[in-house]
Amino acid sequence: MNTAFWRGKRVLLTGHTGFKGSWLALWLQAAGAEVHGYSLAPPTETNLFTQARVAELLAGHTLGDIRDLAALRRAVQQAAPEVVFHLAAQSLVRPSYRDPVESYATNVMGTVHLLEAVRACAGVRAVVSVTTDKVYENREWHWGYREDEPLGGLDPYASSKACAELVTSAYRASFLAQGGVAVATARAGNVIGGGDWADDRLVPDFFRATDKSVPLEVRHAGATRPWQHVLEPLGGYLLLAERLAGGDPRFAQAWNFGPGDDDAVPVRDLLDRLARRVPGAQWRETAPGTVHEANYLKLDSSKARAGLGWRPRWTLDAALDRTVEWHRAWREGDDVQKVCQSQILAYQGGDGHDQV
Repeated sequence: MNTAFWRGKRVLLTGHTGFKGSWLALWLQAAGAEVHGYSLAPPTETNLFTQARVAELLAGHTLGDIRDLAALRRAVQQAAPEVVFHLAAQSLVRPSYRDPVESYATNVMGTVHLLEAVRACAGVRAVVSVTTDKVYENREWHWGYREDEPLGGLDPYASSKACAELVTSAYRASFLAQGGVAVATARAGNVIGGGDWADDRLVPDFFRATDKSVPLEVRHAGATRPWQHVLEPLGGYLLLAERLAGGDPRFAQAWNFGPGDDDAVPVRDLLDRLARRVPGAQWRETAPGTVHEANYLKLDSSKARAGLGWRPRWTLDAALDRTVEWHRAWREGDDVQKVCQSQILAYQGGDGHDQV
């Protein structure tokens, strides 16, 4: 990350009240960027955005829905950004089964609205649209998916994010490239880290169960996922945005940001590692649910390593250490904003024993 690039840079961040959005807003502000946010209110009563007092660090904080094109257009015009990060989304699998219309409206038309608003805003030079590792047609392969693999998605969430990839590609080819706006998509693994309070997500559910002194019930303990600390893909997004803003069209494409091969492990492995770090923690496997969930999913990030010079900095064990450290600090009443800023500095420093 080139801190000099971000100093004074006007940045619009959609989804800035969410878990990843809050961490990215803190990082951008620490780098000296002028950050403007557009998002719904935080999705849970307890949330990182409020805990870390992110709003007080922003140049602009607008509560709004990306399904509202007129409101989003106004926010983009007011922010007048040079760089846009699009993170606003319905980001969970099981809620997408309960309300598929909302998931498609948010993830597909929300992306259309964001790119349409960018198209009408002079001065934007780079857009990073964040999707997911689940955009690929999952064939249960025991090797990582590369960016040129077929898109797919058996559940509404994965399908809607694959659609968002196609929307972004079409807008790039039809409108934005010729207008001097470089657009890329970013596909990350399963992120973990302090401040994630989402419902129906493994690590937050683990801490909620532990805090209540009850065992965590797990549906698919054998499912393998590409686990990584939240700062890993965010570092990739920042690096990608820098390259896009440089004007080289070769960077305007899809990029994977996943962990090293050794850190794509089964759920039971992750939980056992967490339980060893948290006294009294317990978990048990229950009957699988009725909705489809992939058994094996892994990303190949060799393109980002070779083309962007990006690579994971923290092993899975280091990521778990930081996550437990954050949760312990929160329980002890520490200043969460300072805890996040300290972990960002530690990540940028890249302690040797933590590197992949």
